[in-house]
Amino acid sequence: MAKGYWIGRVDVKDEEGYKPYAAANGAIFKKFGGKFIIRGGKFECPEGSARTRNVVIEFADFATAKACYESPEYQANIKVRQPHSVADIVIIEGYDGPQP
Repeated sequence: MAKGYWIGRVDVKDEEGYKPYAAANGAIFKKFGGKFIIRGGKFECPEGSARTRNVVIEFADFATAKACYESPEYQANIKVRQPHSVADIVIIEGYDGPQP
């Protein structure tokens, strides 16, 4: 079964205000078996537009990734994040087919 992922692109406007959101995410992601694959780090954007932070979180499957996002805990935490950042989040199913 294909894994599920969150792809997040974030611009933080207020670092101090953003910290409680980031701190609360650990327990939420752990509850749903989420694992950081990418959390910041050096990047280049050779095409299109970019935000200053990039995150990829892996879940057991698409349904679990979606359940985490829709959970009451994460929905409450979004309200903590929103005044301090702008984010694009995509929930996507991984590829589990043949490789080249």
